[in-house]
Amino acid sequence: MPQQLSEADIARVLERFYTAVRQDDQLAPVFAVVHDWDEHLTRLSEFWSSMMLATGRYKGNPLSMHLAHAEKFRPELFVRWLELWARTTNEFLPHTVASEMQARARRIASRFSLIICGEDIPDAKRVASPSALAVPYRTSALFDEVTLPRALLADHVLKPGTWAVIRVECGSVGYRQNGNTAPSTLKPGTPGIIPPEIPHRLELLGPVQLRVEFYDRQPAVENPI
Repeated sequence: MPQQLSEADIARVLERFYTAVRQDDQLAPVFAVVHDWDEHLTRLSEFWSSMMLATGRYKGNPLSMHLAHAEKFRPELFVRWLELWARTTNEFLPHTVASEMQARARRIASRFSLIICGEDIPDAKRVASPSALAVPYRTSALFDEVTLPRALLADHVLKPGTWAVIRVECGSVGYRQNGNTAPSTLKPGTPGIIPPEIPHRLELLGPVQLRVEFYDRQPAVENPI
């Protein structure tokens, strides 16, 4: 992740994101408690630097700071926050980095909503934008026919509640599910969705480059096999 994300990227995303937050009808009243935005953005940059780059720069307790203003929060506001966050990160960052930052933000929002409001954020399918619905919580390295883990070439299953998407960037790879006699062919623009607890395997067809994305819910993918 550090090779794809810099401190400058984080600062740029936060500047644009909180400009949108301060202009948003739903969120602006909540953030009116911030009086020194330069200092606030510095702390936020430290937080996301620690989250994404493991720099350890952030030393605060964000939950306690939000609890001090608990009366201003509702679960729906966390969803709106996630919508703007998804829009901004998608605009400024590569897909894999944006997806990772969105997944982490959603876990933060869910935890804060549960603790502050006593309930989780509302069903994203009803109230969130499509870009915020399902984002990978982890994306593998770019594998080729040599570095692809051999375990992926034998039957294996994902744990309950975990989905995956295989995205081929170059070449093609076979995908066999539930012991089907003929594998499907995954190639650029034709990803494979892997549901939880279903035996599956990959089969090398030649030179290939691919990544695997992991989700905590069923993802929406164009042209899947």
